[in-house]
This record gives sequence, C-alpha cells and structure tokens, in this order.
Amino acid sequence: MATDPTPSRRQFLKTAAAASVGAATFGAAPRVVGARTPALQKAAGPVVISSRNGTNAVQKAWDMIQTGADALDAVVAGVNLVEEDPNDTSVGYGGLPNANGVVQLDSACMHGPTGRAGGVGCIEGIKYPSKVAKLVLERTDHVLLVGQGAQDFAVMHGFPVENLLTERARLAWVQWRENLSTRDEYLPPHDANTSDIGADYEPQQRTWGTIHCSAIDLAGNISSVTTTSGLAYKIPGRVGDSPIIGAGLYCDNEVGAAGSTGRGEANLENLASFLIVERIRMGDSPEQACLYACERIADHTRKAYLLNDKGEPDFNVQFYALNKAGEVGGAEIRGGRGKFAAINSDGPFLVDLAYLYKNER
Repeated sequence: MATDPTPSRRQFLKTAAAASVGAATFGAAPRVVGARTPALQKAAGPVVISSRNGTNAVQKAWDMIQTGADALDAVVAGVNLVEEDPNDTSVGYGGLPNANGVVQLDSACMHGPTGRAGGVGCIEGIKYPSKVAKLVLERTDHVLLVGQGAQDFAVMHGFPVENLLTERARLAWVQWRENLSTRDEYLPPHDANTSDIGADYEPQQRTWGTIHCSAIDLAGNISSVTTTSGLAYKIPGRVGDSPIIGAGLYCDNEVGAAGSTGRGEANLENLASFLIVERIRMGDSPEQACLYACERIADHTRKAYLLNDKGEPDFNVQFYALNKAGEVGGAEIRGGRGKFAAINSDGPFLVDLAYLYKNER
C-alpha cells in the first residue's frame, strides 16, 4: 500500500515542476508556459483550454470570445460540439450507458465574474447537459439538480427528451452484458488490504471519458465547464466528479481555473480542482498545481485493489489548468503521451501533460 511518496517520486516532482510544459503544435508555437508566477495578476489576454478531445471545442470557444462573448457562453458552446457527436462515446449523445443500458449524463459549469455555479447529475434524455447546468446557474437558486428533477427542469425550459443510446453504444453495452465478469463494482465485504476484487475488464470495455473546457475572455473573466456520460456500464445512479464544484472543475476569477477527466471517485475524495486553484493562488504554476493534485491523490489511495504491484495507483486522472496571467499547464497520474488542447493569440496548440508515473500499458 502507498503511504508517504517515495524519494524517487519526490525527486521527479521537484524536477518536473521546475520545467516548462512541453507542447506539440498543430498551429503556431505557443508562448512558453509553466514558470512559477504569482497569482492575482491581470490577464495577459484570452486563452482557452480543453481535454484532448476538445480541439474543435477550443476553436469554437475562441471564435466566440473574439466577437466579445462571455467566457461561460463560449466554453459551453465549445463542449456542445462534443455532446452532440455520436462518435465520442464518453460525452453526451453516443455516450456509453450504465449497467442497465441507460445513458445518464453529468455536467457542471462555473462563472468567474459572479462566482456562481450550476450542475446536473444523472440526467437522462437530454443531449446538452452543459446547457442545462448553465440554466441551473442562471435560473435557479440552487447549484445541483439530479435525476428526474433535472430532466423535468430541462423540459420546462424547452429541451426535448431524446433517445441518447446510439446503435454503436447499444452494441458495446450488449457485448459487455454478454461477457460480464463477476468482478464488478458491487464489492463483497473487504478491508483496505483486500486486493483481489473490483472491476476486471479489458481497457476497451470500460472507459472513463469527459470533456473539460476553461477560458479567459476579452474582459479578462474566467469560466469553466465539464460534461460527461461518466464511467461506462456504471451502477445506475452513480455520479462522478464532473458535476461537483471543486472536484470536476473550479474557477476563481482572480486566480485561475482547473478541471479534470479520469477516475471521478479519486477526484471526489480529494476535491482536486479546488486544490489546484488554491495552489495557483499560493504561487504555483498551473503545471505545478496539477502535479500537486496528482500526488495528493496518489498519497491518499490506500485501497489495495486500486494499487499495482509497485504500490502505485492503477488508474488515471488528468488535470488541466490556467492562471489569470494566461499560462496553461496540466498533469496526470499515469502518463507519457498525454496532451491537452489549448488556443491563444499565437494559435491552437497541444500541451504535454506532466505525470507522476510512466504508463507502461
């Protein structure tokens, strides 16, 4: 079991956090990012970041921001492109269903200038949960609506109820049901040292997938959104980190923003997006703050069935962050090839994710 970080991991963190974020461009070269800078600065200019599946989302959000759009309107419009894409099986329409074959979606957003937030969990039949989350922010005195209540609220505001289970997702679910392992999320009695339990499926059969998007607009205001269909074949009613403010996303208009993808349970137990923004407030660069959150999760993962034979977390969580100065950075627990999408005045680019452990799979 993992307790204190090993000397080698601590040494890696010291080395990696001091280095700048690497970037592979698909447009003009980005500005150098990753240096340690004080928080509470005036924004250097607009920037948009997203998880790797958001290359089109960042471009959409950027284009809107250039016309004067508020950052929240822009990032929600950006992720809508992924929510309506049937080929992305981790978000919105086409998302892989729960164990009963029902697509249940989660989303949340946060508006920096007002500090307000809205979210929906386990919403069914609504293609654009991020739009409904934004309406929760704008048209209620609440932060989170779930299940039937969330759907009723969406219908009240004119959203049609649709069948979100595509044929591709249905066939994948049928294959999973027909080959269901007895090692699933319904765990037998166990303690923290029990290792031979838990989900045991091939990687292509179980996926965690999400899209996160944060932006700074022309006015220097920051907003964020996260949306997902959650863990494939999850226990019905399961809610991950995505619709939870402080876990799946967090932003502070004077500091920065952060969001995540990956194993939501690990993020929920550590409220890592809030932690990242607070580390940026203390002076960390976005990359350093994301690495800190990864280490926090690794240090707090003590269930044997979630650890590999080296005592390391045998799952992944990715974080993406920006600060008020327009710098961006990210990190993941297990990596080596991970990237996220970003765009600023130099054009769109991909940014390498720093990591704690080399992914050997």
